Amino acid sequence: MFGKRSSSDQEERGPKPVNLVSEPIGRGVETSVAVSSPPLAPARSAPPVEARRSDTYYQVKATIFGALIEAIDLAQLAKLDGESAREEIRDIVNEIIAIKNIVMSIAEQEELLDDICNDVLGYGPLEPLLSRDDISDIMVNGAGTVYIEVAGRIQRTGIRFRDNQQLLNICQRIVSQVGRRVDESSPICDARLADGSRVNAIVPPLAIDGPALTIRKFKKDKLTLDQLVKFGAITPDGAAILQIIGRSRCNVLISGGTGSGKTTLLNCLTNYIDDDERIITCEDAAELQLQQPHVVRLETRPPNIEGEGQVTMRELVRNCLRMRPERIIVGEVRGPEAFDLLQAMNTGHDGSMGTLHANNPREALSRCESMITMGGFSLPSRTIREMICASIDVIIQAARLRDGSRRITHVTEVMGMEGDTIITQDIFVYDMIGEDANGHIIGRHRSTGIGRPKFWERARYYGEEKRLAAALDAAELANSA
Repeated sequence: MFGKRSSSDQEERGPKPVNLVSEPIGRGVETSVAVSSPPLAPARSAPPVEARRSDTYYQVKATIFGALIEAIDLAQLAKLDGESAREEIRDIVNEIIAIKNIVMSIAEQEELLDDICNDVLGYGPLEPLLSRDDISDIMVNGAGTVYIEVAGRIQRTGIRFRDNQQLLNICQRIVSQVGRRVDESSPICDARLADGSRVNAIVPPLAIDGPALTIRKFKKDKLTLDQLVKFGAITPDGAAILQIIGRSRCNVLISGGTGSGKTTLLNCLTNYIDDDERIITCEDAAELQLQQPHVVRLETRPPNIEGEGQVTMRELVRNCLRMRPERIIVGEVRGPEAFDLLQAMNTGHDGSMGTLHANNPREALSRCESMITMGGFSLPSRTIREMICASIDVIIQAARLRDGSRRITHVTEVMGMEGDTIITQDIFVYDMIGEDANGHIIGRHRSTGIGRPKFWERARYYGEEKRLAAALDAAELANSA
């Protein structure tokens, strides 16, 4: 089926049809292959950094891989399901190893088989990393350097690609699945994997040392506010207040730096949206995991090779206003779409949410104003600030601390204007006290003692005022404990 021949047939006709002996290893003499790295740790374990494989391993793999490509019918392979295709590849590779008289242990041979299957059917050296649940980020800096983030800490692995061309091929394979491309004429691309993991690729000539690929892993098990409490990101009382903010249809802006957990927190808040609400999400690369039944997911589109057909975030946000939304959720606000989101929040779409990059709630408000100004809107600063005050109810600040832990550091209300200045008040803040002997940050969440937040009446309208009062009282008691 795939153009492979039996070993007896090979002996009679010679290896020419599959060209297995273009550069024979040992020329018929048994050759031992030393594979220096152990198999990767299974998913969910706390792994050591993977050992670097020897050059001999890659030379043998390249020879076998070249023979496989000549022996296999890729068109027929594409018609098979994943498991069947993997079995066919393993059969042919085993035959090639036997013909070339390569002596390997069972463990070494299994590792080589998995590697080659991943190269043909998946994302090559990335596959073992993508299968591990404990990794949150994968960072590839050219063919020879791969870093991962585990438990908030970055470590280098021994994994490498054959060369920059193989890495570029994998980048192109990833982005092509969502109708995008990355090459010399379009060297920057945002995309996503089938499981929702977010991908950024930048290739030469912009990336000087070879393609750079960054993958933000998609969590198979969606986190909840209860789990954030367990991890210490927020207190139980703070989590209860966040639930009420979500239930009461407050307009929420989630602010934070890269990797601070903004999208995770946004997913947590969407758990408290009623099932009968129509939600429309707008994202650059779709990664939100909403569980409600009535969700429409929209994604931006880059220009094609002729520079046409681009659909921007602003166009998505403007269009979704015509789609009868009850809530609009913008994955990340980074440009003039901030104006359209604020307009939506202020015109009957209560409970809308978005995220942006900022270091504190005050800076988040300034960034909103800056993005609107840079969008070419010729509005006075006071008018923009008044619109921000009328649109945003709560800012939630997320932070990644230097020990790798993530905390919700502020829950802040937008109160209104005093002169030309936007007035805010903190409901919850996180105070850092110090660090322990292991370098872990010691801190505590503190209620600021607000008796009745501004959204109290909104909570009363949705029947949540008793829970809100109880949460605020409990938080106050915790302060004095």
